[in-house]
Parts: sequence; C-alpha cells; structure tokens
Amino acid sequence: MRAIKPNVRKLSGMREVIYDREWLKKTSNIELYYMYRDLALTDNDRNAMKEKNLRYDITVIPPLNLGKEFVKTAGHYHPLVPGTKLSYPEVYEVLDGRAHYLLQKVEGNRVLDVVLIDAKKRDKVLIPPDYGHITINPSNETLKMANWISDAFESVYEPIEKMHGGAYFELTNGKFVKNTAYKKIPELRKIKPAEVPEFGLLKNKNMYGLVGNLEKLDFLNNPQSYKKIFEQVYA
Repeated sequence: MRAIKPNVRKLSGMREVIYDREWLKKTSNIELYYMYRDLALTDNDRNAMKEKNLRYDITVIPPLNLGKEFVKTAGHYHPLVPGTKLSYPEVYEVLDGRAHYLLQKVEGNRVLDVVLIDAKKRDKVLIPPDYGHITINPSNETLKMANWISDAFESVYEPIEKMHGGAYFELTNGKFVKNTAYKKIPELRKIKPAEVPEFGLLKNKNMYGLVGNLEKLDFLNNPQSYKKIFEQVYA
C-alpha cells in the first residue's frame, strides 16, 4: 500500500457523544483513533475499485478508557441511495483485537432496534441499510479493522452527535447504560457475527481478497437488489 497519512479523530471532535462528562472536563485534547482511507495494494486494484465506486479503509483504535466508558468511534449513519428508500450499507472485518459494533435503527428520537455484535479477529460484520453504527474497543489491545464501502457518499455524523451518543453507552464495568436523550429504547439484542457467502463474507477469507471479485460487493452500491439477504442476516 502506498504511504497514506491517517485522518486522526481527537477528543475535541467527540465531546458531545462522551458519557463521562466529569472526565471530559479535566482531559486534554487526546488522539482517539486513526482512519486510513482509500487503500489499495496495487494501482490495478485501485483502478478496479474506482471503476466500481468502492473504497477500502483501515481504522486503528488503541485501547483507552474515556473515563467510565470504553473508547469508541463517533458513530454515524449513511444517506439514502438515490432513487431508493434504503441507505448505503457497509461491511467490516476485524484484523486484530476485538470490537463491539453497536447498530441502531432510529425513527426520529425513537430507537426501533439496537444490536450489539461482539467480533474477534477475522470476523465479518455487515452494517445493513438504515442502521447507524458505532465501534467500541472493549479490550486492552489495539483494535485494527478494515471496511469496504461505497465511495458515492459522505457519512452523516450529526444525528448521533445531536443525541449525545448512541442508544447505549458501554461502560468499563461491563454495563450498558441507556442514553436518556432518546425517547424510546428497546432492550439491547446481542448477536454473533454472521457469514454472508452471497457477498463473499466468510470468516476465514481475508476481505481485501474481494478486490479480485468486486461483483460480490455490488450490494454496497445497490442494496435494493439484496433486501431479502439483509433481512435474514440479523433477524
């Protein structure tokens, strides 16, 4: 991969979504995680990705406690695919460490569904259309994760920021605390990562290898053609 400087997420960019407000008052503007975007091993790979409107990224989240809370990403949603009623999906692979993926489907300030997926090395985690998501590093190891995503949009951070975080905060004592900024929050569904062979998402196969079969990733740009598969993954 060519040398790429990461985008660095600092505490100043996440102040609104931090659970422990007292810790926040006395903490400097520390670096939280690093995002390496638009990666490719070869020029041919990059050209193939561009042709299919796809992007491969890697995010690195060192172990850190945000006061009473585990370190996490800011969290975001994806916009609707033009001409459809579905938002763009995404898919992650844990390269090293452990990740908790918090997925939530929201209507206004009511949470319709909220899911926690505990993922370890080589696990794949599909983010279905219409789900916002936050990644948490609940361990004392550095979390490294990759993602495939459409390159046709920009992520939307404002709704989670406006609600001061996701539907739940994961605390370092193992508890999940509801975010009272939301009007209604269902109980947290804890589920396992799921293989999706139709999309080439298999536990023991490196996800970057799909660069040689990018048709498998068509769902990232055209989720409307794969609604039945999405409905089955985390039912």
